[in-house]
Amino acid sequence: MTNAVLTVVSKYKQARHEIVTFLKGWVRLEAFWHSFCSVPFAGFRPEEPKHMITRNLIKTSQKKLHLVGACAVGIFTAAVSQAGEATPSKEVVPPAPVPPPVTSAITGDAGVTFVSKYFSRGIVQEDQGVIAQPYADLYFRLYEGDGFINKVTLNIGLWSSIHSHKLPTVDGGSSTSEAWYEFDYTGGFSVTFAKYLTATLSYFEFISPADNFNTARSINMNLAFDDSSFLGAFALHPHFTVLGELNAPGFAGLDSGGWYYEIGIAPGFAAGPVTFSFPLTVGLGDDNFYAGETYGYFSGGVSAAVPLAFIPESYGSWTVSASALYYNLGDSTALVNHGESDDFVFGGTLGVTF
Repeated sequence: MTNAVLTVVSKYKQARHEIVTFLKGWVRLEAFWHSFCSVPFAGFRPEEPKHMITRNLIKTSQKKLHLVGACAVGIFTAAVSQAGEATPSKEVVPPAPVPPPVTSAITGDAGVTFVSKYFSRGIVQEDQGVIAQPYADLYFRLYEGDGFINKVTLNIGLWSSIHSHKLPTVDGGSSTSEAWYEFDYTGGFSVTFAKYLTATLSYFEFISPADNFNTARSINMNLAFDDSSFLGAFALHPHFTVLGELNAPGFAGLDSGGWYYEIGIAPGFAAGPVTFSFPLTVGLGDDNFYAGETYGYFSGGVSAAVPLAFIPESYGSWTVSASALYYNLGDSTALVNHGESDDFVFGGTLGVTF
């Protein structure tokens, strides 16, 4: 639109300059004519009187002036038309709204934890040497909405425990993977409903590549409640877990066909870049899982996690954490732990989420 206005103004100035130049020349010509007519020449006899000649000259000047004005109007109109053709006016259209960024439907985590002792549901598995426990999980978001069911996720997980201390095999022979004490894989679904509750149903299989125990299988059900919207910084993040063992050569408890129940909370807070958590867990079982005992263990402690901000976000969110846990064991689990009912476990984790 600005180019059109500039073009019109330029054409108008050009036409005005031509009209002014023409009129100035005409005035000079008229002045010359008057001076010419006022000097008599020998033998010259004008056919009309001087005043008639002047009147006709004025009429002729007026006609020509009208013609020049009409030409100026035509030039101005043509200039506007040409400017409009050169830069056609366009309807102002508001910019389209920017769509929200697309988030990936696949997330996950991976890392490795080093612990001083390995307890599984209160039952000691290893208490010597270096114990490294790498893990990896993938989460596939299948559905997300605002109804009663808020989110549905497919979960796949891998977990291992690798030991420097060699343990005897089940059949007393040798193993080609002596350090690989345990390999677990799991798959299941998580459903978030009523905005604050998440139920997870998973299948677990526990394998020993080093042949230190027989394969065990189980179904795991977990219910978690997100109370951060109600308690804020004092949220407890409670959960309840039920594990039922399936028919398999091995078992996760102290006997086959057992049921395990877990109740826990994990309050925490952030202090600058450090996030503190205080997990408290109670493990209970039926007669089969804890060999005639209901109480399996209690654990409580603290963990502190610090983000590794120097790693670019394009490589995921990296954290390093340290933890210390106290264990109080029941009678049957204490027997497995060399008769010790109280114990401590220290650990450190390097992990990434994406």
